[in-house]
Amino acid sequence: MDLKTVRVQIPEGTNIILGQTHFIKTAEDLYEILAGSSPHIKFGIAFTEASGPCLIRHEGNDGGLTQAAITTVQTIGAGHVFAIFIREAFPINVLNSVKMCPEVCRIYCATANPLEVVVAETEQGRGIMGVIDGSSPKGIEQDADKTARKALLRNFGYKVK
Repeated sequence: MDLKTVRVQIPEGTNIILGQTHFIKTAEDLYEILAGSSPHIKFGIAFTEASGPCLIRHEGNDGGLTQAAITTVQTIGAGHVFAIFIREAFPINVLNSVKMCPEVCRIYCATANPLEVVVAETEQGRGIMGVIDGSSPKGIEQDADKTARKALLRNFGYKVK
């Protein structure tokens, strides 16, 4: 078995949700979940089949984000993986609905940070072992950091002013 990392290229101003799923209808079901979440959300979805023709299935309402999702799962090269790129929304707006999709087995990450996917490769194929999401901690939150965090959440509208 060989372990390698695959760097994911996240388009500017987008977030990715990376996960594992198990059935051919995943792309359409995720499309319906995302399209129903907001009239403003832009997204692209790609899913890798792990049997039969082993195709990359894809859906979306934004061609660039759909192509980014296709490129991402193709580069990772593991079966039953999906990538969703979103713009005009945040993962927090759709993540619980994505998790509740009957085909979704797990979520590896939801992020806009620099992302590396740890992939194991055997004679059979590839599988995701985990992800490296962003950077390592650089310190402990101080009072000024706490004040800035609370202000950011209120600016986004996630907390009451």
